[in-house]
Amino acid sequence: MERKIRVLVGKPGLDGHDRGAKVVAAALRDAGMEVIYTGLHQTCESIVDAAIQEDVQVVGLSILSGAHMTILPRILKLLKTRKAGDMIVIGGGIIPADDAKKLEKMGVRRLFGPGTPTVEIVDWIRANAGKVGKSGKVGKSGKVPRHQTVKKKKATAVARWRKKK
Repeated sequence: MERKIRVLVGKPGLDGHDRGAKVVAAALRDAGMEVIYTGLHQTCESIVDAAIQEDVQVVGLSILSGAHMTILPRILKLLKTRKAGDMIVIGGGIIPADDAKKLEKMGVRRLFGPGTPTVEIVDWIRANAGKVGKSGKVGKSGKVPRHQTVKKKKATAVARWRKKK
């Protein structure tokens, strides 16, 4: 039995526009992935805590506030510090081409702009996160990451997006 690809969708900072993040989360869920949505106004630390607690392969961040050059590097640094730097970090929002190049050099794997078809995001995640099977292997990268355990915190509200039966 294959393990589903696990994706955390986060809305860091003061950005209050979450419609796009919810549309992407629903599309990933409908494509058979397990999606954890953190909700609005999360700190970088709470997003990283949730990603590690939920043992996700992909951390997707929606940033429309213009703070991408602060938030994305902070998330990457926190993941490395917590020995979870092998998680794939992707982003979405309005990000200028020069900033996108810098972020990709820092380690953000892919940035999706406004109007990106959800099928493109689904296909990219499937191709890059790989399917996880009983063998404990993930795509080309080898082993499934098993990150440090984290004390569960009540502060982070996490909603699971599941298909309704």
